[in-house]
Amino acid sequence: MSFHYKHRVYFPKLTFLLIITWVFVSCNVGKQKENVETFRTKLENIQESGVLKVAVDNNSTDYFVYRGKPMGFKYDLLQELAKDLGVKPEFIVCENLYESFDGLINDEFDLIAKNLTITKRLGKKIDFTIPIAQTNQVLVQRLIQPEKSDSGFVYSTLELAGKKVFVQKESHYQQRLMNLSKEIGGQIEVVEDSVLDAEKLIELVAKGEIDYTVCDEHVARINKTYYSNLDVSLKVSFPQNIAWAVKIESEGWEEYINNWISEFKKTNKYKYLYHKYFVSQWSAYRLKSGFHSINGGNLSVYDTIVKRFSNKYNWDWRLISSIIYQESRFNHRADSWVGAYGLMQIMPNTAKSLGVKNYKDTKQNIEGGILMLNWLNKRFSETIPDSAQRIRFVLASYNIGLGHVLDAQRLADKYGKDRHTWDDNVDYFLLNKSKKKFYKDSVVHYGYCQGEQAYNYVNKIITNYNHYLNVFSE
Repeated sequence: MSFHYKHRVYFPKLTFLLIITWVFVSCNVGKQKENVETFRTKLENIQESGVLKVAVDNNSTDYFVYRGKPMGFKYDLLQELAKDLGVKPEFIVCENLYESFDGLINDEFDLIAKNLTITKRLGKKIDFTIPIAQTNQVLVQRLIQPEKSDSGFVYSTLELAGKKVFVQKESHYQQRLMNLSKEIGGQIEVVEDSVLDAEKLIELVAKGEIDYTVCDEHVARINKTYYSNLDVSLKVSFPQNIAWAVKIESEGWEEYINNWISEFKKTNKYKYLYHKYFVSQWSAYRLKSGFHSINGGNLSVYDTIVKRFSNKYNWDWRLISSIIYQESRFNHRADSWVGAYGLMQIMPNTAKSLGVKNYKDTKQNIEGGILMLNWLNKRFSETIPDSAQRIRFVLASYNIGLGHVLDAQRLADKYGKDRHTWDDNVDYFLLNKSKKKFYKDSVVHYGYCQGEQAYNYVNKIITNYNHYLNVFSE
């Protein structure tokens, strides 16, 4: 009897414990599976969309436009990352860190590619990638002025007590100065600016409008080459890790980026890019140029003329500039083997039909190109009301001729696509119009063409136009 009693009592307890353990493990496995699916979906969403949305700073080293060409250390790194992912990068300039973090949380961005110092405080809002680089923070101030007995020059961090230092709001510079106040036993008056970024504050120091700011050493040294009256020698931090950021609980996506960063940093391409933007004398040369977007520079020497005719015919001057860059790289004497000439590569017969008397004259060449765009735009205006789509039809026609684009529309119609939508519809048929299947089709009136050229032409102009929108005002 006693054996039976013990057996009766023990067996249910064991069973209960086994059931509880099984439920707990099953729930955990279920959660892990659910999380893996979520992470995988994030990465797959980026790849399926074909676009990597990245928040960046517009500054002298990371992302800018020089002589019409988008450039920068982060720009080039992100091009390589996007290539590895098999997608196109979309750059969104977002100077405000609050907005950058909110955009990441709300899935407006997939990645923040800025110089973020890894801190516990920021780690509550975002997940950091592995370090992309290391840097020190330095004090930016004006050089000693011999004619002034008290120039306010700071020789050591101890002398910062009681000083007013301006920094970008919500930045790691602000947190470092707060900690430094405790270390030196004296209060530093930290003024956070919600509008200006580090480089804009450096400019204010150089102009004498403020006395001090703090930024990363490599940024300070590049800017010192432009503002010769600055001193950036005083370090206010130990070396710190700089990283990018992804949304919290994106381990799958984060793991992918971390693996890519780890491997890419070992390559010669990474070393070359770092040297190009932070070591080479050309960095300073570009920054001093009148064609660097950071210093309010021009896209080209023709900006004034382009703006005048763009305004006259109601076009965005940055779009016209993007067309000119693609057509001639701003060479007003560019001459193609087919007879096209000048900034807008006008053909003699086209110029004549538009009433342009001297298409080799720079002003008339620009106006003639815009008149041609007007004529094409009018042809599509009634059937394609969406201006973003219509401009793609106009650009393709400008490059390869209206007839071939109309052929591509007819092919789209025949094969069940939308003849009034460029992306993933008409563009496909123009791209493939060099194939016999399509150029021999009965609906085609203008025969064979190398549609890939026009397809790439449209994409390149729109891509550069978006970069120009990022860094050049109206």
